[in-house]
Amino acid sequence: MFAFLLSARILMNEGQIDMEEWRYLLSGGAVKEMRENPAPDWLSERAWGDILALSNLKNFSDDFTANLEAFRAIFDSPEPHRQPLPQKWDTGLDAFQKLLVLRCLRGDKITNAMQDFVALNLDQTFIEPQTTDLSVVFKESSATTPLVFVLSPGTDPAADLYKFAEEMEFSKKLSAISLGQGQGPRAEAMMHSAMEQGKWVFFQNCHLAPSWMPSLERLIEGINPNQVQQDFRLWLTSLPSNHFPVSILQNSSKVTIEPPRGVKANLLKSYSSFSDDFLTSCSKITEFKSLLLSLCFFHGNMLERRKFGPLGFNIPYEFTDGDLRICISQLEMFLNEYTDIPYKVLKYTAGEINYGGRVTDDWDRRCIMNILEDFYKPEVLIPEFAYSESGIYKQISTASDLNGYLQYIRSLPLNDSPELFGLHENANITFAQKETFALLGAIMQLQPKMLTLGGRSREELVEETSRDILAKLPALMDLQEVIRKYPLLYEESMNTVLVQEVIRYNSLLEVIAQTLKDLLKALKGLVVMSSQLELMADSLYNNAVPAMWNTKAYPSLKPLASWVNDLVQRIEFLKKWINDGIPSVFWISGFFFPQAFLTGTLQNFARKSVISIDTISFSFQVMKESASELAHPPAEGCYIHGLFLEGARWDPSAFQLAESRPKELYTEMAVIWLLPVPSRKPPATGIYLCPIYKTLTRAGTLSTTGHSTNYVIAVELPTDKPQQHWIKRGTALICSLDF
Repeated sequence: MFAFLLSARILMNEGQIDMEEWRYLLSGGAVKEMRENPAPDWLSERAWGDILALSNLKNFSDDFTANLEAFRAIFDSPEPHRQPLPQKWDTGLDAFQKLLVLRCLRGDKITNAMQDFVALNLDQTFIEPQTTDLSVVFKESSATTPLVFVLSPGTDPAADLYKFAEEMEFSKKLSAISLGQGQGPRAEAMMHSAMEQGKWVFFQNCHLAPSWMPSLERLIEGINPNQVQQDFRLWLTSLPSNHFPVSILQNSSKVTIEPPRGVKANLLKSYSSFSDDFLTSCSKITEFKSLLLSLCFFHGNMLERRKFGPLGFNIPYEFTDGDLRICISQLEMFLNEYTDIPYKVLKYTAGEINYGGRVTDDWDRRCIMNILEDFYKPEVLIPEFAYSESGIYKQISTASDLNGYLQYIRSLPLNDSPELFGLHENANITFAQKETFALLGAIMQLQPKMLTLGGRSREELVEETSRDILAKLPALMDLQEVIRKYPLLYEESMNTVLVQEVIRYNSLLEVIAQTLKDLLKALKGLVVMSSQLELMADSLYNNAVPAMWNTKAYPSLKPLASWVNDLVQRIEFLKKWINDGIPSVFWISGFFFPQAFLTGTLQNFARKSVISIDTISFSFQVMKESASELAHPPAEGCYIHGLFLEGARWDPSAFQLAESRPKELYTEMAVIWLLPVPSRKPPATGIYLCPIYKTLTRAGTLSTTGHSTNYVIAVELPTDKPQQHWIKRGTALICSLDF
């Protein structure tokens, strides 16, 4: 990222990068008028929208549709960032402008294209990974410059430092302390004596002692360069924290170490800490060796699933080496104590206690227990047992010593294939896209606030955006009219749901209209520009939804332009309901609070059939008809549509879940009929219990109603595969996507 920013800044100073194009790369653009997608079979709606927005820029022609075949070849290519563009797109655009075309077609390859861009404009050496060598950093330090290790999850620089101290013959002269409550005075005394005697001091975890940080800042500022022993060095470690003094950061050498990436690196790290004696320390040697390899694979699996975001786990957990160590010692203990291998006990201690102890989400616990099934089972003891379909990850002969295991681990591929985690190949695309947009978002936050774009100032752009939104914004719905038309009835709970929805959407529309009018006045200088309005202007400029609106709105990850269009559609759905009566099929994504709608459906059934509501639950039936074909509501329950499947697709001919097609990340789900049934027993086989979430992040916070802010309900979808298959795939239904 740093190298890319550097090369871009150099080109900007030479006037070779157009500022509007730079802004498009970071935050995308808005579509002026929507046209028909020319190739819906391979071009997604998101990509088509981006291409339309791109053709608004002055250097880009809009003859995209004339060159569909050539663009399709780029889209399908394994290396799209190195493919030549069709005719005048190739000759007329420079390397930077080609990044914008790639952003539309294959966002997942932007990071690779950035590497090529840096190599072209600066040099190859700027993109090669640097090894952390403490001696190099040490040469640049002095008695008055502290050395700061910025910690990242899964790494610990202490071991590297102790090793370096031995090389420098300073291990006897190194004193370390882990900061925390009450350690301040001890650390201070340690530092004073070290400065007099020329020793090294190592303060770990500065972020855990925020109250002592000002004292540390004072101590460092008070070091007198003429009186301090020149051998004195101060080493600090800290997680990124707001309490860490800025002056120390500015005057220090900073080092950061990346955690090992990939299952191979994790296995190497685990096995490097074992010894041959340890491998043979258990009474059941062959079983212990086999299950140990299984356990280390499972640990690597847990750590690496995190990079796939919500497809891996809803909440990213910080699993550590400590979790693995305790599991290993329990494995050894249980094997020694029992004659038969107690798989049930092993699974319970690992999945529910050691790893499960960190897990706060029920769906994640279901996922962990199902993954563990693959690694703790009797078949693992069979020689050459394969953990993945391709057979790359497998058991090796238990006659091997530690060296044999290390050799096998070194032979594994550097980049893990998603099959090891039970994920679909598409998971790599999701992961790469997430990485790309996180990268562009970080670059955007580093941008200076004041710049003019091709003659138009930032203010003009914000003003134009504000006026556009105000023009699109629907009028408030007449609440009194709605209450008169849909009164509070005992036998129709949907009326109450509708009134609540109207109240929620009206308050959101009021906030949007009011803040936009205030901002336009502030831009003209008629009212004072408050800090809140300033932040709002930043968001509008960056094509993001302002925080002032988000606090009043429903969960959504859409960028501003699509967010406004989505809001307009939601209001239209409600207006149609108000004017034409209760709809036959409900657009579940259009509700502000879908949980209330589901409760209303159950309540209607309970009151109609005079049964207590807590004995009723939904049964689920996927419909063959599309939403437009269902003209009448069902006699009981309700039809819902507007959901998207992630991690699988719905196969209408076989009428069950099927594997996703390559490069298709999300697909539309058929209409589902929710039918209330008293005291129902769910089927044991043939279904996958699939959670519905409002947005792609999936994780939510518990709100005051006791509902998660993101989870809606779980539905049963027919499948002929075991449930475990879809659980590992991370398959879920999503109400609204992020574009």
